[in-house]
Amino acid sequence: MSDSTAVVVIGGGYAGVMAANRLTRRDDVTVTLINPRPAFIQRIRLHQVTAGSGEAVVEYADVLSPRVRLVVDAADRIDTAERDVHLASGDAVHYDYLVYAAGSAGPEPRVPGAGEFAYTMDTLEAAQRLRKVLDATPESAPVVVVGSGPTGNEVAAELAEAGRTVTLVAGTTVAPYVHPRARRSIAKGLARLGVTVLEGPDAKAAEVTADAVRLTGGRELPSAVTIWTAGFGVPDLAARSGLRTDELGRLITDETLTSVDDERIVAAGDSASPSGVPLRMSCQAALPLGAHAADTVLSRLAAERPATIDIGLPAVCTSLGQGHATMQFVAKDGEPMGLFVGGRLGSRLKEITYPHVLEKLAREAREPGAFVWKPKDERRPRLLAERGETAALADRAA
Repeated sequence: MSDSTAVVVIGGGYAGVMAANRLTRRDDVTVTLINPRPAFIQRIRLHQVTAGSGEAVVEYADVLSPRVRLVVDAADRIDTAERDVHLASGDAVHYDYLVYAAGSAGPEPRVPGAGEFAYTMDTLEAAQRLRKVLDATPESAPVVVVGSGPTGNEVAAELAEAGRTVTLVAGTTVAPYVHPRARRSIAKGLARLGVTVLEGPDAKAAEVTADAVRLTGGRELPSAVTIWTAGFGVPDLAARSGLRTDELGRLITDETLTSVDDERIVAAGDSASPSGVPLRMSCQAALPLGAHAADTVLSRLAAERPATIDIGLPAVCTSLGQGHATMQFVAKDGEPMGLFVGGRLGSRLKEITYPHVLEKLAREAREPGAFVWKPKDERRPRLLAERGETAALADRAA
């Protein structure tokens, strides 16, 4: 009988790869990473894949420890009683501990016609499919982008810079995730590229057809290609496996990232909802979440009490074409500050920051435990107190 502990990681994105690499700190732990693709996908580059201005695929050999066994398959169901992950291929992988890092994707659009006529770009395959559609569409044909989150703003900018006629349906306001000062910087960058931005109470998509987008205010926008970037969703794997999730399907955990249903399951990244108060989705948050999830498992193996999360997000970056970007700095309470860097300097900072993400994964593969982060988020205690869960969480973590 083997004395090793089997840890399975579901999801090979930023959080999953960080967790898998970090788990190799112990020689008596075997790590298996389950991912439906044989390569690592940089989601922060998918807008460039869509526009044909960049690539998003990185070989796992460049970021994943050779001690991690990669299983290219999709997780279909988690059997918590037997501690098995059943795969789409029909195989199963047994675990002693499971790291749930299934990631996120855009939800099925609920607006009439959007599911049939609009294109998404939240996965590599979706971005590649959209790229082919755009290649087959005349450059002068109108393109409508629905949603003014980072993805919507970035793809609208990339396509406009490539010569496309782009309208961005922003909803109530453009770039609602940043400070008003940074919002003006993003709006200025979009205008510089010729993007028509529609915002306000009447600037929401009400219906999508094969050649138009109708807004709530009644206006109809001609659209040869409609790109849907609004909304947020996660895979329903946790819910299908009988684990408790929040209203969007994220696995509910305590503040150590441990499932409230099963001490053997720890979550990280966009699919985790600690205490029902999830952190802002981003690769910058995914890395420390993945590291913390691994540390929780390692603490339990060492018969130590796992630490509670304390993760801050330093900045949010929005690319506006190849040469401009807006980098929004975030305060210790998690709220966007009035401080930001825009234009060409913002782009230079972004291009310095993005490669560092891969470098941090690669270093963790070489030196498990090397990744460190500065605790910053002073907002979580307040949010938890507002939910009245502080005492319950202390009992759960003890």
